[in-house]
Amino acid sequence: MKEVRIEENGHLGPINAAVIPRYAGAGTYARLPRLDQVENADIKIIGVPFDTGVSYRPGARFGANHVRESSRLIRPYNPATDTSPFAQSQVVDAGDLAVNPFNINEAIETIQDEALELTADGSSLVTIGGDHTIALPLLRAASQRAGAPVAMLHFDAHLDTWDTYFGAEYTHGTPFRRAVEEGILDTEAICHVGTRGPLYGKKDLEDDKRFGFGIVTSSDVYYQGVREIVDKLRDRIGKRPLYISVDIDVLDPAHAPGTGTPEAGGITSRELLEILRGLRGLNIVGADIVEVSPAYDHAELTGVAASHVTYDLISLISDFRSNKGLNK
Repeated sequence: MKEVRIEENGHLGPINAAVIPRYAGAGTYARLPRLDQVENADIKIIGVPFDTGVSYRPGARFGANHVRESSRLIRPYNPATDTSPFAQSQVVDAGDLAVNPFNINEAIETIQDEALELTADGSSLVTIGGDHTIALPLLRAASQRAGAPVAMLHFDAHLDTWDTYFGAEYTHGTPFRRAVEEGILDTEAICHVGTRGPLYGKKDLEDDKRFGFGIVTSSDVYYQGVREIVDKLRDRIGKRPLYISVDIDVLDPAHAPGTGTPEAGGITSRELLEILRGLRGLNIVGADIVEVSPAYDHAELTGVAASHVTYDLISLISDFRSNKGLNK
């Protein structure tokens, strides 16, 4: 089948849904072109099919392709931000990274090296996981590219600042403790959003505060509202280079059942999208969406939510890049 794509501002966009039905054609994210189909790319979407770091329900290794399939209804114009991300920037699906599923340390090194190579041309990276272990090498690469520690907003039901699991330093529950220890995070501008649920003890919160993290719980979002939360996050981040990490379990299981460590009482998909949209104009230097486990999903609830989170992150990055003249 011959691909018929939308082209605008010299950018090759999605397959034209008015010519080829959405359920047909390439299974890339939002049916965007592959990296090998364009000369240059401004924003690259990659999958990392890795879930060796999970502590409960596995399956996030299949998350990236599930999100891709769930993104077939994504359209070129984003009315929420009045942006056309695929026309403002050349956005491509760069495929999946091949990482060792039996060796976490080697996988982390591979992800870091590949992320640096993919962004060597000045492009931005949006990564679909995979479990949250992958955030550490992605943060290392983002910090190295920025030439300084980066600010971070971490959307998650959990803190992910624990020390070890079964003696292992690198798991999906430890990446941000390691990131602080390695000095790749700006500890004056890091915050969890959407946390909730039981902890191992009060020391978990004490350690987290010592690392420099602010916490916006899911209850805070409910009682204070999106606008107040956005104002607080923007004040905390300022103009620093910002990395955004989204664990899909930040959403309530009613909105995202397909994940490995679900917790009751989460935020809604609407609240998450509105908080992200409130970050428009910030210098987002990288982002990930992780912990989608398709085996526990139904009716693509989790996949659709993750695909729209990905779309809004792309919209924010594309808008910033085009306004700052960063696109080629």
